[in-house]
Amino acid sequence: MAFWPLLMIFAAWAGTAIAVQKPGRWWLVALFAAGVLAVAGLRLLTPWGWGGFALLGLGLGGWYLSLRPRADRDWAPDVARIVTGTRQGEIITLHDIRDFDWIDETQAHERWREARVDLTGLQSADLFTSVWDSPEIAHVLISFGFADGQRLVFSVEIRREQGEVFSSIGGFFRQFELALIAATEADIIQLRTTHRGEDVRIYPLRLTPDQLRRLFLGYVDLGNRLAARPQWYNTITANCTTVVWQLARAVHPALPLDVSVLLSGRLPGLLHRLGLIANDRPLDEVRRAAAITEHARNLPPEAGFSDGIRAR
Repeated sequence: MAFWPLLMIFAAWAGTAIAVQKPGRWWLVALFAAGVLAVAGLRLLTPWGWGGFALLGLGLGGWYLSLRPRADRDWAPDVARIVTGTRQGEIITLHDIRDFDWIDETQAHERWREARVDLTGLQSADLFTSVWDSPEIAHVLISFGFADGQRLVFSVEIRREQGEVFSSIGGFFRQFELALIAATEADIIQLRTTHRGEDVRIYPLRLTPDQLRRLFLGYVDLGNRLAARPQWYNTITANCTTVVWQLARAVHPALPLDVSVLLSGRLPGLLHRLGLIANDRPLDEVRRAAAITEHARNLPPEAGFSDGIRAR
């Protein structure tokens, strides 16, 4: 009796994978559907149903596993470069920091630069959450502050190709590579507050100097790994929240697996319970105080963005 449910599940999975990987080539979907019907016919009319199912599964599974992430596609400008870093003692030189001047939510004056930071001057880390639709799902970014005034934001994102748009379904089926972007707050945060109008909130993290250091170096190592060996984005297992959680577990081993890893809009609630963000007030009050979108959109042009969003 397991044959028919398994065949239906496999047909749905494989058909979606073909549609995602070969958009517009409906003849391939039709060819696969004919293969499923042939397997069903074998099951009904002969004793070879399981054998036909196995051959079809091996063929489609082999094709899917042969898909490899790449670093040489025609990338969208904002994810064209992955941050990397080199270290000499306590000095980290970060390459390909994004510092775009956004005109609107899709157009920008593009600028990439290097940044030198001193680990002995690493002073703070702030968690940013950015919600564009359901409050249960948020994009998660971490900004590090240094004694010399520099602030650098790390953001795990899909690495889109030119003209490509995000799809949560495509994220399950190897449509996107994973990117680590390092950017200035005036670029990556202001894009979300001022041009996209997303609900952005900032939560200062309560970390020891050693935890700050390990979290920052974890991001640098991640960028170096992704630049050397591309990796697939996955809507569940390798997204902005799960990657941050994996890095955070390296500095806070007791961090529990929680529903907020999937429903990223709930991440501040977990951190509030653990005392990793301010918990001297109820969570609702902390969340209200963390909101910066309206304030950011009203900042005068001459105001420094990073200082301005913190001077509410």
